[in-house]
Amino acid sequence: QIQLAESGGGSVQTGGSLRLSCTASGDVYGSNCIGWFRSTPEKSREAVAGITLGGTYTVYAPSVRGRFTISKISQDGGAKRSAYLQMDSLKPEDTALYYCVALYCPSVVNGHLQADYWGQGTQVTVSS
Repeated sequence: QIQLAESGGGSVQTGGSLRLSCTASGDVYGSNCIGWFRSTPEKSREAVAGITLGGTYTVYAPSVRGRFTISKISQDGGAKRSAYLQMDSLKPEDTALYYCVALYCPSVVNGHLQADYWGQGTQVTVSS
């Protein structure tokens, strides 16, 4: 089992920046690949970004590529790992509930992200 906790959401204006943080604990081998999904009431969950341990493979949704950056996964000691999502040049359409996820690692390699475990989510609101 893996527990995931997000922080860093909030409200910004168009063009602003936010950094989301994710802490994964529990089965450390299950957090070899970490990523982010987002959802809104109008849309089903959308994959945003993912990365493998060591950063060999990264995946970004076309809608965020060039604006969002996922950090390498860091080992924080014990069974904890963390990762960040730096979000720049935010747009109103980025408004969503953002989830940190532990990914099925082959899905990062093939570019079609698949989440095995989910955090509770953190809200990001971008106003125009």
